Amino acid sequence: MRQSQRDAARYLIAEMVEDVLDRLEFMRLAPKRVLVIGDWTGTLALSLNGSGVMIAERDVASLDEEQPIPDGPFDLIVSLSSLDRVNDLPGALLHIRNALSDEGIFIGSLIAAGSLANLRRAMIAAEPDRPAARMHPLVDNRAASALLQRALFKRQVVDGRTLSVSYSSLDRLVSDLRDQGLANVLAKPGPALGKAALERARQAFLSTADEHDRVLEDFEILTLTSWKN
Repeated sequence: MRQSQRDAARYLIAEMVEDVLDRLEFMRLAPKRVLVIGDWTGTLALSLNGSGVMIAERDVASLDEEQPIPDGPFDLIVSLSSLDRVNDLPGALLHIRNALSDEGIFIGSLIAAGSLANLRRAMIAAEPDRPAARMHPLVDNRAASALLQRALFKRQVVDGRTLSVSYSSLDRLVSDLRDQGLANVLAKPGPALGKAALERARQAFLSTADEHDRVLEDFEILTLTSWKN
């Protein structure tokens, strides 16, 4: 498993964990029962551990977010970089709400629409005539707010921020995405790029490089903060 390697890229999950901790400190929230979904580094649970907090951790492979969540209710449920990959996002949010205590709070961070513009352009350049679907659909701010309302959360706040990362090549970006579980998760992914198409993608990606031969790629991160009641 790529994520178990010591040198695996983890800057996106690290950014999300730090943001969640900042929010909890700002809200002065002291939950007693917490469910953490998707933090494959274990950092968030380690940071929250103590003061009698009961923490359950589940990864995206062992927890089907489209099914009722067991072992609730929880005072806090945190989902990191997982909800953007489920088929039934409204259903997943409803199951999360049902697993919260009456005063429970949900915080979810996910990669949002607007991310990876250079990668998208490179994939179009690789197959200019009939580009295959190679990235799953991503949620934007407006859609996220509507989905939370549909899931019957009484209060919700959705905000976004941009994390910019520079890359020396398309291959390095793809490797980092795979490390962080963000590669192609489509049920029917397109065929692998041929040699010529891959070279076109590499050249298109580097066409936006700066004077240091680095390409700046933006990750738009949405954070959903919602109260059950």
